[in-house]
Amino acid sequence: MLPIWVLLLVLALAIMVVLLVAWLLSTANRLDRLHIRYDKAWQSLDASLARRAVVARAIAQALEEPRIARLADRAERADRGDREDAENQLSAALSQVAMEELASPLAAELADAEARVMIARRFHNDAVGDTRALRHRRPVRWLGLAGTAPQPRFFEIIEREFVQPVEHLRATVARGVIPEHAPARAATDSAREPMGEPAAAPRRESGRVLLLDGEGSVLLVRGTDPEDPGQAFWFTPGGGVEDDEDVREAARREVAEETGRIITDDELIGPVWDRTEEFTFNGSAMRSEERIFVCLTGRFEPVPTGLTELESRMVLGFRWCDAAAIRELCAQGEQVYPRELAGLLVEAEGVASGRVPVPPLRSIT
Repeated sequence: MLPIWVLLLVLALAIMVVLLVAWLLSTANRLDRLHIRYDKAWQSLDASLARRAVVARAIAQALEEPRIARLADRAERADRGDREDAENQLSAALSQVAMEELASPLAAELADAEARVMIARRFHNDAVGDTRALRHRRPVRWLGLAGTAPQPRFFEIIEREFVQPVEHLRATVARGVIPEHAPARAATDSAREPMGEPAAAPRRESGRVLLLDGEGSVLLVRGTDPEDPGQAFWFTPGGGVEDDEDVREAARREVAEETGRIITDDELIGPVWDRTEEFTFNGSAMRSEERIFVCLTGRFEPVPTGLTELESRMVLGFRWCDAAAIRELCAQGEQVYPRELAGLLVEAEGVASGRVPVPPLRSIT
């Protein structure tokens, strides 16, 4: 007869094995459901983009602009890897079409098609964010639970900015009223420009981190454009993704280089938000596509350890700012990025501390 302690040990090991197997099965099943959700979200987005292409060809015929029709055809024929760039070319062309130049039914069709694309893209990117967040967890990576499934990719395209909230847009279109609108985000002038081939700014995928002190403040970097040193702005630590890393690894590396603070993968929460910004820096146009994480670090003194020569000329200093300080900087005429940062700090600290579950990835400005 085996001693009681041996029996208890065997029982404990058996329970641990059962729990481990149950966790593996649950996680694998959840990962499978997330991939299915991602596939369905892509199918929905693909259908919305196809419908927009049909409307674009009708607009091309009405306005006698064959280039729009060519761009719509190119977007529909593009491979998955090239689809985003092709759709952005079409978006840029459609952004130059003034609604008032179209017959009311066609304008309403365009508004509805663009609204459907906007909504489908956000559902798609939410699915991508949830799937990637689970795949990035260490046990999932170590055990290869994702198998050979390719890493889901976010889909970012130019959107026409509507004055009305998205939830009211569809109802407005259904009533046959042309919604108020502004030029698409990529447009830099309110006047309509000649229909030339739109010049797409180079894409740069970035990872950024809200480093939080636990007392309501976030670490901001003060910087300036070397080509325009008189205009300062504030931003969160982070930077571009290099060829051999994903956005999560890039965020951790950039924080270490810019602030000297080493954060572990477990400390880095998210991504919680994404944002897209087009701007000119150091004389070159750039389209930054950012994934924003949160991390509760406590307050520390930043010590840059790996700035490039360009970054050394760009970075002017650091400051811990709460929401009131951020609003004061904006009132003084200094831009803070993200623009919504002051209103995000309470949610960011809740997520970083674990008091609030990580929400689905959403877009901010």
